[in-house]
Amino acid sequence: MSSEIEKVKVLIIGSGPAGYTAAIYASRAGLNPVLYTGGQPGGQLTITTDVENYPGYPDGIMGPEMMEDFRKQAERFGTQVRYGMVTKVDFSGNPHKVFVDDQIEIHADTVIISTGASAKWLGIESEERLNGKGVSACAVCDGFFFRGQDVAIVGAGDTACEEASYLANICSKVYMLVRRDEMRASQIMQKRVMNNPKIEILWNSETDEILGENEVEGMRVLNNKTGEKKEYKISGFFVAIGHQPNTDIFSNIIDMDENGYIKTIPGSTRTNVEGVFACGDAQDHIYRQAVTAAGTGCMAALDAERYLAARELS
Repeated sequence: MSSEIEKVKVLIIGSGPAGYTAAIYASRAGLNPVLYTGGQPGGQLTITTDVENYPGYPDGIMGPEMMEDFRKQAERFGTQVRYGMVTKVDFSGNPHKVFVDDQIEIHADTVIISTGASAKWLGIESEERLNGKGVSACAVCDGFFFRGQDVAIVGAGDTACEEASYLANICSKVYMLVRRDEMRASQIMQKRVMNNPKIEILWNSETDEILGENEVEGMRVLNNKTGEKKEYKISGFFVAIGHQPNTDIFSNIIDMDENGYIKTIPGSTRTNVEGVFACGDAQDHIYRQAVTAAGTGCMAALDAERYLAARELS
């Protein structure tokens, strides 16, 4: 552990659209923020190829390039962007104590949590190899690239049903892989996919392999009741089995829902701990888009700025 304790006004934990936007606003307000990128600098967009739904990029942009633009803009206004992982926090008093890589201790007047969430994957080799080459965990983000084509989606919850319905609007056919002979989605969502002629539900089905060398060309599906394997020609493969918010280090400190998403006070980014704010996918399990994450990053910086101003007046 470092013997020197660094003191900052605003500490941002995590990068991505939320963290970098918070940094831009906080640095422009003269708060001299320090941002630690976390284990995946730039967040989930660094494993996304083409981004075409973010305003301001009429020709689209590669995810990693976009996050590099965000970082440069934050640094231009004075943000200190540092590579490192926050491994422990102590929010029991003020200032808040944050420990980076179990070595550096920082005391912060305010903390903005933007640690994001990670998609849950199937864990097969071809899924990892073809990630970003036809394999995606966000139909709303990437479905557009497969309009008029045959695709598949894995999942049985409300999100999977919503994304299957979305894909059916733009794709010629959607195969929906469900591991059991029933779904866990709400009845209304089940009826929606079952009544859609462009969606074919493959019950008791698991992904044996995603086919293709440099891009998705098909899939091999295992029927876990009969043992039969069958191949389907597809060009897009979507995984919708859930996300895991990266919030473990805040458990028992910050109020969360049953899935680990941080609860914020409605109409703000404030958490149950005074001076601690949360933005992006760490607190949003509904939209999970770059543009909404950026919006809450802006909110968090403004909330932190107002909190600090109120403290100075008191």
